[in-house]
Amino acid sequence: MSTDTASHGPRIYRGLNHKEGIGWIAGMTPVQAFLLIAVCAPALIAMSRNQWSATLGWGLFAAFVAVLILVPVHGRPAFRWLADLTMFQTGVLMRWSPWQSRAAAGLAGDRSEPDLPGVLARLEFPDGPEFLGSRICLIHDTAEGRWGATAKLTHSGVGMLSDDECERLASRLGSMLVGLGHREIVDRVSLCVRTVPDDGTEYSVWRDRHQRGDAPALARQVTAEIDRDVASVSVRTELFVTVSGTEEALRRPAKAAGGGITGRAYALYRLLEGVADGLRGLGVTSVTWLTSTGVAEAIKTGFNPAAAASLSFRHLTSPDPDGTVGLPISQAGPALAPTPAARAYHHDGFSSVSYAVQPPESGTIFGSLGPLLAVRTAGERRTLAVHYEILSAAEGSRVVKSDRFRNNVLVDAKAARGFNTTEIDSRRQRGAREQEAAVAAGHAVVRFTVASSITVPADWNVEDHAARLENDASGRFRLLRLELAQDSAFVAAALPVGIGLPRQKRAFTA
Repeated sequence: MSTDTASHGPRIYRGLNHKEGIGWIAGMTPVQAFLLIAVCAPALIAMSRNQWSATLGWGLFAAFVAVLILVPVHGRPAFRWLADLTMFQTGVLMRWSPWQSRAAAGLAGDRSEPDLPGVLARLEFPDGPEFLGSRICLIHDTAEGRWGATAKLTHSGVGMLSDDECERLASRLGSMLVGLGHREIVDRVSLCVRTVPDDGTEYSVWRDRHQRGDAPALARQVTAEIDRDVASVSVRTELFVTVSGTEEALRRPAKAAGGGITGRAYALYRLLEGVADGLRGLGVTSVTWLTSTGVAEAIKTGFNPAAAASLSFRHLTSPDPDGTVGLPISQAGPALAPTPAARAYHHDGFSSVSYAVQPPESGTIFGSLGPLLAVRTAGERRTLAVHYEILSAAEGSRVVKSDRFRNNVLVDAKAARGFNTTEIDSRRQRGAREQEAAVAAGHAVVRFTVASSITVPADWNVEDHAARLENDASGRFRLLRLELAQDSAFVAAALPVGIGLPRQKRAFTA
């Protein structure tokens, strides 16, 4: 998806949204058009030779193949489904898909070397130089050549805010993204919200420290019963933000700062305070940039929500004077991720189902994703991640001009051949012109994706809880279950490492 973000007004969520990758040739991509011509060619050749029986046979074959190529089924054409299923089954049969940590296998490893499954295996987590009293963990995506950092945020939420207050927050978010785009160093921002089943560990430790020895026995009993009942249904939320920039954008400022990992860290550090200020304008009360142990715990609790209690207890009861309490990055991943299923992801005694969230074409408002985080059953965990990519001014201008040209060509071609122009065509044409005008006025183009997941203990029926998540989205958003890619979808929806926004499909799309 892509949208215009204005410095004023909540355009970040509505008005100019359009889907990414709409084909140039009657809505087809060049590959689809080439394949369609190839399968239709034998029928046309037979027709030119007056071989009508062969024409009929080849025509039926071409029609069947055209349906497989062009008709989407749950977001993917049949040929794409077949290719994805072939790759999925190949990984299972060749034993490439099952994964086991080094610790579970009894193998020793370096504490600073990550041991993560799937797409996470491409990440490195070097420590940067000291910043605001701690050494921030850098997230290096070796596949895409990106460098980023993650912060844990404290926010009071938007559930009780009025529509006007949500409008102001949307405007401030748009202003923050536009400001980052002008700097052209950080171009991706990922917000990840996770619910946390609150078992009362922190409160229990606090009570043990402040318990009065002379308290009446009846008061102790009543308090214990209340704590037990409340703890079983309590839910907290945790919020993370990950910012990252490309190797190309960081290379020059990093070289000026000394080069290497340290230079790239300093190039990022120069923007982190600005990002923190922008987040405070959105109602964030505290921004804590994570060290390697903080990132390890964020990943670990993503895979295993039950680990949060033990980690919290460790921090509360045995703080280390040097502040290094926490997991090493080598223990951040799950102990075991068995053979992946097509419709769910199983990890560390839990099962997760992840979705791509498709906002309505008419747009939405700030805070409308809240129902996807509404826990229905004590013990389940829901997550929501929004990934933004701010295109540079030159790239954004090129994108909107190309989009306007494509829509004009489609409308003019239909009119020239006597076909009726649909309202969708007209709306896309108007939207392309308005978007080009907005970018010319100094606004930015932002690509974004939204992913959501639900996690429950492995012995629960995960399909029942997935159906409840779909019910909460019904009438608001469309959920597209990312089948055959549940492990990667889980990373995009639940782990604050900045992975989740696909590369642009073509240079001329937004």
